[in-house]
Amino acid sequence: MKIFPSIQIKQLDAYTIQNEPILSIDLMERAAVALTGAIIKYYSKETPVIVFAGPGNNGGDALAVSRLLAEQGYKVKAYLFNTGDHISEDCEINKERLLQNSDVEFTEITSAFEPPVLSEDCLVIDGLFGSGLKKALSGGFAAVVKYINSSPSKVVSIDLPSGLMCEDNTYNIKNHIIRAERTLSLQLPKLSFFFAENEDYLGEWELLDINLSQEGIENNFTSWHLTEESDIKKLIKPRKRFAHKGNYGHALLIAGSYGMAGASVLAAKACLKTGVGLLTVHTPLKNNDILQTAVPEAMAQHDMHENYFTTPVYPDSYTSIAIGPGLGQSEETAAALMEQIKLCQEPIVLDADALNIIAEHRQILPSIPKGSILTPHPKELDRLVGKCESSFARMIKARDLATNCKIYIVLKGAYTIVVTPEGNCFFNPTGNPGMATAGSGDVLTGVLLSLLSQGYTSEEACKLGVYLHGLAGDIAKEKLGERGLTSGDIADNIPFAWLKLTQNTDK
Repeated sequence: MKIFPSIQIKQLDAYTIQNEPILSIDLMERAAVALTGAIIKYYSKETPVIVFAGPGNNGGDALAVSRLLAEQGYKVKAYLFNTGDHISEDCEINKERLLQNSDVEFTEITSAFEPPVLSEDCLVIDGLFGSGLKKALSGGFAAVVKYINSSPSKVVSIDLPSGLMCEDNTYNIKNHIIRAERTLSLQLPKLSFFFAENEDYLGEWELLDINLSQEGIENNFTSWHLTEESDIKKLIKPRKRFAHKGNYGHALLIAGSYGMAGASVLAAKACLKTGVGLLTVHTPLKNNDILQTAVPEAMAQHDMHENYFTTPVYPDSYTSIAIGPGLGQSEETAAALMEQIKLCQEPIVLDADALNIIAEHRQILPSIPKGSILTPHPKELDRLVGKCESSFARMIKARDLATNCKIYIVLKGAYTIVVTPEGNCFFNPTGNPGMATAGSGDVLTGVLLSLLSQGYTSEEACKLGVYLHGLAGDIAKEKLGERGLTSGDIADNIPFAWLKLTQNTDK
């Protein structure tokens, strides 16, 4: 699913109007019908509704919703803010339609505003501003937002909480943004939906199909995408009846140090459960008994040092290599890592302490093989690229790093972002807060390593890997709940995630 910036959303509306064809007021009515249907689904007719409409098309949507809710038997009060003595043409038409409906208590604000009482049982519909906002709200509109936020009322925002910008909110004024319980977005998600600092403004969000032109959507380019299950299923390689372990690669995992054997165990389990043919784990001698007991399917290769990684491995015998989980950051390990990177010619997976070492020795970045996969969480990325003031800024810096080094960045989070060397960003929809637990990233490293070993390209491995990882977490949540979820539970449920994705597709 494509994620368009605000300017392209406006162009898509115009394309639909011209090519369907449909009048803009009729497209607005179509949106209002969808919005009203969603509101009715969540809030009963006993809920008093107070609508705040702005002077643009978002306000026009809100006025149309006011009329439609009243027709369904809701008690509605609508306030239209027209302090500049100018409202959009479609907003004006919906104002006139509303005036013909005596069941709506309508007030147009041109100067002073005497706010209504917003009680706990009220529903506020926020239609002040939509996706076209380019700067922080100020003056009277900021005061209205603050008044709504200070109330105990439930708030539903149309398309986007008023005051929240469609993409970059780095320098926005937080107190001037509506805090919605629910956001009803029209047709497509907005980029700002996927950033952690905006969660408290959006509440729960959902998409409402208003039949914008599919041709327009397909013909418009964007760098931002939300991955869907159908995209993932197309990537999955079938397994042949006469296949043997040699067909699915020999992976090398360089992981673990004394006291951090668990990281190598978790990554190894995940690698095997994702379907690799053979797995060798290069780990210090002191981890041997733990690894061999916990993961008997894996082969152990001992480092010359009994406590941590000091001995680079020649890559010729392996299909793919991952380095980092539980590795430690000793000087000897750092030197061995840099030598290991230089030995590798094919894409590798770099995670955890490998990334922290690279952040301290940035001169090694150009030596990382093209197409390699780096899997930082936000703080690890900040160490690599410098402190980021917002999630949007972090995504942009990740994109710069990916394009400059011709590598893939898997920026981990609630909507893990796969950033390609071409600068495209794919947001992953699977996963849940229960996965915010120690070792979850180690499991992902094992998944990615396994997929690379099985012959998936780096981009395929990234998209499929983060989706599979999140889906395994979702399945574990259904069995165990979020609060008690461990990374081992994620690894254990990878086969069930595969089963869900491949049902009716495997021969």
